[in-house]
Amino acid sequence: MSVNSLIDGIIRREGGYVNHPADRGGPTKYGITAATLGSARGNGRAATAGEVQLLTMEEARAIYWHQYVARPNFDQIRDDYLQEVVVDFAVHSGPRRAAEALQRAVGVRVDGIVGPMTLAAVNARDAEKTALRVMLDRALFLLDLVGRDRSQAVFARGWANRLLELRDGGSPDAFTAADAPLPRQDDAEEISEAARGLGRWLANLFGRRK
Repeated sequence: MSVNSLIDGIIRREGGYVNHPADRGGPTKYGITAATLGSARGNGRAATAGEVQLLTMEEARAIYWHQYVARPNFDQIRDDYLQEVVVDFAVHSGPRRAAEALQRAVGVRVDGIVGPMTLAAVNARDAEKTALRVMLDRALFLLDLVGRDRSQAVFARGWANRLLELRDGGSPDAFTAADAPLPRQDDAEEISEAARGLGRWLANLFGRRK
């Protein structure tokens, strides 16, 4: 897989302009947040919702390449599948968190900086097993996030679908809506059920070895 194809997949998963009230990143387009866009443009501030809406695909692709692939050295990951898993994590939760998960997966010092030692370990290990460990790290982070901030439970189904798709190319709709219902933000029981649903999905996810 080329880096261009990798970025195509991320943009497809992220979609177009969204401004969900529970999204802590605020307005996004193609997965690029207001803060990321403002930083990439050197504005010294987050972009406005209007500026995010006007973001072009060309600029979004350039931001992905520079901030989520090249700058954190993820372009030096030799295995295409592992690279996709790590970059997708970086887009979703930040390059440093993805780098730390990668370092934990290969047993090197965890400092969030992917340098020669980390890359040597990464490229010497079984890439599929490393990818699975990175995804498990991501899953546990998401479960913890829902536990700490129940407003994020509204995203549980989408997160689980995204991991499932990355894990084995399965259909994003492989599990039923009943497994992880979308909760109303003011309903504590539905929020708790969404978190439990995410846990069930993740248990299924990491049991689906081919």
